[in-house]
Amino acid sequence: MSKSGFVARCAAVTVGSMLLAGVAGIAMAAEPDDAGVDVNVSIAEINEPGVLAMSVADTTTTLTEEGSTATVRQFTGTLPTVTVTDTRTADEIPDDAFWSVVGSSTDFTGDAGQPTIGAGHLGWAPNLIDGGSSGQVSQGEQVDTVLDSGPDNVGLVDQELLAMAFDSGDIAAEGQWTANASLFLRTPATVAAGDYTARLTLSLFE
Repeated sequence: MSKSGFVARCAAVTVGSMLLAGVAGIAMAAEPDDAGVDVNVSIAEINEPGVLAMSVADTTTTLTEEGSTATVRQFTGTLPTVTVTDTRTADEIPDDAFWSVVGSSTDFTGDAGQPTIGAGHLGWAPNLIDGGSSGQVSQGEQVDTVLDSGPDNVGLVDQELLAMAFDSGDIAAEGQWTANASLFLRTPATVAAGDYTARLTLSLFE
């Protein structure tokens, strides 16, 4: 072999090695390089004052005929559950404060111009579902209709008591209470047929 041919082959091998080394270097650079980032957040305590609030489970209820007699037609149903919630601390509640939920109804208006049925024909029997462990929340008395006899046969014409707490501060730690009521509409047997609607308004006072 001539000297010149040996040199050429050595040069070729050297170039080939350099090319392979270059390819290997590119492959290594393509591997991921992991890095971490700490994510920090400061969440401040909510310092807004608590509130005394009321909610009602539904906005409608339907009465159906049950227990009618030859002279009086009766329609019954249930008031959707009323929840009173108090998120205040004892320090936020005035001394001797107490709360109450009351209800009153409009007259029943017919869908086809029938004579109205006065709110005095609608009564209720309050029911305390969860009055807490203190025993300081109580349900109101039954309110009968103008077709009944008895001391409270006025119907839901004015603000009638559903439930009340005797001392807001003493029971604030309990946080929540619930009540509903059995509703009954009593009319003369001669009442005009048709669909009627009334609005029963519930109010929370302290």
